[in-house]
Amino acid sequence: MKKTFGAILTTLGIIGLIWAAYAFMMGGDGGVVGKYTSVVPFVIGLIFFFSGISLVKSTRDHV
Repeated sequence: MKKTFGAILTTLGIIGLIWAAYAFMMGGDGGVVGKYTSVVPFVIGLIFFFSGISLVKSTRDHV
């Protein structure tokens, strides 16, 4: 269960990072996210990504 949640967090983090990078490069995506306010999804994406990776790494496999 923890590994699945970690994988979901990691995937959401990657999506958030890609979206923030795209919004930054385009100067905002349709007025919703500006060039400098794209930092917020970038930080949230980083948090999700690293917490997901940490959760996957710290969970033991029960065989």
